[in-house]
Amino acid sequence: MKSADLEVLHRALDWLNDGYQAHLFTVVKTWGSAPRLPGAVLVVREDGHLIGSVSGGCIEDDLADKARNRTLPTQPTIMEYGVSREDAQRFRIPCGGQLQIFVEPLNVVAQLEPIIQNLRHRKLTKRSVNIKTGEIKLAEVLPEGAPRIEGNWFHSYFGPQWRLLIIGANQLGATLASMAQALDFDVLVCEPRQEIRDEWHVEGATLVYGMPDDVVLDIEPDAHTAIVAVTHDPKLDDMALLEALKSDAFYVGALGSHKNQEKRRERLRMFDLSESEIATMRGPVGLRIGSRTPAEIAVAILAELIQVRAQQTTIGLVS
Repeated sequence: MKSADLEVLHRALDWLNDGYQAHLFTVVKTWGSAPRLPGAVLVVREDGHLIGSVSGGCIEDDLADKARNRTLPTQPTIMEYGVSREDAQRFRIPCGGQLQIFVEPLNVVAQLEPIIQNLRHRKLTKRSVNIKTGEIKLAEVLPEGAPRIEGNWFHSYFGPQWRLLIIGANQLGATLASMAQALDFDVLVCEPRQEIRDEWHVEGATLVYGMPDDVVLDIEPDAHTAIVAVTHDPKLDDMALLEALKSDAFYVGALGSHKNQEKRRERLRMFDLSESEIATMRGPVGLRIGSRTPAEIAVAILAELIQVRAQQTTIGLVS
């Protein structure tokens, strides 16, 4: 789940706690050049205040007007935009794009609290809403794909926020940590060297104390976790990789030249790692774009992370 969408749920819960009513909108399907993907969420408060997005802004304006005029549905239902040419022009949906949106009135905190609690515990959850009765069911699941309507039920999926564990709080680690937050990663940085920790200055990233192998085990990497070792110290990087390559992390990479990576693989073979586990390591880390400076290397790493994350989402992981 993207941090922005998680913020939507938290803000909606605040509104319900303050006594407001609201509506939760979830993109079910898109056709053509729709601006948001299935699973994107928007909450519109009864007075027209809103957070999140299901389009580039035009549909949001229409939904806010409907909220203020009390014309939004009072029961769960399906709304469609851009079905006709007139609608597409009116709402400025590009290239004839169409949106199917599930609408759910929010009246009590119990509609959102359980799913937010599951997200805090990094559980991948299927949230099912009965379109006729409004009944809600939650189930912890393996990745199952995009939101869908099945009979009288609307199923959507909420997974934990994407995480990035960086081994090394050096200049590259700091640059990578700063950029990754803009890409919806919850950033953790492991740095056992006190003299380097003392100079850490990146806001928003969590500095984690401990040796790299212990930190990897402590955070329990899941399929929404990436781990990148950038200390350039084989002792520290290899410690992290020994545990990371055995974990469920969707991406594990290490800084270093092709020659150094071959030496690293030889060292890893001395431990209890299989050839298939070692083969999953991305090194030299990042896309080959001719990067040299810390900022350029960070861009290359994040570009590869985006690419792999998109592939994971396609095969079933939620955004």
